[in-house]
Amino acid sequence: MYNLFMDILKRLEKEADKNYQKFSSSLLPNINNVLGVRLPLLRKLAKEIVKENKFKRFLSEKKHKYMEEYMLKGMLIGLLKEPVEIIINYIKLFVPQIDNWAVCDSFCNSLKFTKYNLKEVWDFLQQYFESSSEYEIRFAYVMLLNYYLSDEYIDKVFCLVDKFKDDRYYAKMSVAWLVSICYIKFPLKTEQYLQKSKLDNWTYNKSIQKICESLKIDKETKIKLKRMKR
Repeated sequence: MYNLFMDILKRLEKEADKNYQKFSSSLLPNINNVLGVRLPLLRKLAKEIVKENKFKRFLSEKKHKYMEEYMLKGMLIGLLKEPVEIIINYIKLFVPQIDNWAVCDSFCNSLKFTKYNLKEVWDFLQQYFESSSEYEIRFAYVMLLNYYLSDEYIDKVFCLVDKFKDDRYYAKMSVAWLVSICYIKFPLKTEQYLQKSKLDNWTYNKSIQKICESLKIDKETKIKLKRMKR
């Protein structure tokens, strides 16, 4: 009898790269289930599985052996051609399974359906800004970074940034990353926000650091921003 779970596991193990596994593991402290499959191969596999149309039970599973199985699941959710409420339900089931930044960020990047359902996804995301989970918080802010940096939403984004209160590293880094991309897309608005920001000092300063690391920011602007550090 055909077993999709075992087939996925075998295909992932076949694509594993030991050198990439060492590299990926070095970027993911405390994560010890990295197989070492590169993202382009995972995306290719996700597209193949979707064509088979036998994968929805896989999406309902909560426990997997390898990190890449979770990444693959996130990509599959992103490829669903279903009504928005069904996709959101799959997202709701998946988000609590996220336990590292790599799964979180690749998942957010996969949810392209958000572009066509901004209001529905925005409303859905609100619960995660108040979450007690580090990666649920990161999920919410990275979703803003990917889909909500527009004229329509930028002021609302800054309101949510100003409400950020968390001491955990990957949550704080998601906000700093978000603010840095806000600056690239909306420099004047972001500078005005920074001048009255309620962010904690670490996240505020890290935001400025991230902005200054961008090659899109000129030298004079970087000097000015560095003077704004707390």
